[in-house]
Amino acid sequence: MNITLIGMAGAGKSTIGKALARRLNYTFIDVDGLITEKAGMPLQALIDKQGDSALIRFEEEAILGLGQVENCIISPGGSVVYSKKAMKHLKKISTIVFLDAPFRSIVKRTPNARKRGIVGLRDRSLKELFEERLVLYRRYADFSIRLKGRENIQRVVGSIIQLCFETEA
Repeated sequence: MNITLIGMAGAGKSTIGKALARRLNYTFIDVDGLITEKAGMPLQALIDKQGDSALIRFEEEAILGLGQVENCIISPGGSVVYSKKAMKHLKKISTIVFLDAPFRSIVKRTPNARKRGIVGLRDRSLKELFEERLVLYRRYADFSIRLKGRENIQRVVGSIIQLCFETEA
């Protein structure tokens, strides 16, 4: 079984994902890291040079390239929901958990949002992107974890394990 964590930049996908992977003894896959490696540049540089669509394309390719991985926690970028192909593949290979963080937390955790490689920030505000993506995150999620902003990481990890494994039985 694999688990994919989706949500906005700053929601805690990497922090929670790494803790979840450690607890389950799973492999942690940072899709942003795969993109940076393949593109040979940071996400923001990729957007600056080739545009938002290039980052979405790289992300889609990275996810489709995962194939049939086992026992992994997958942490894609917040824009993964813009690719139906990527989301269809993630749905096929994993249980998708939406880390539903409040907007105020996202703002606090992404003080340099314009330098983070966030798709869509050239044309829209972070608030507009948040509202647009919220609908998509909820559509694709098998489960949602409502975050408050100052989480006990181990408690969130426990909740994810409970949702993903105990509902299987």
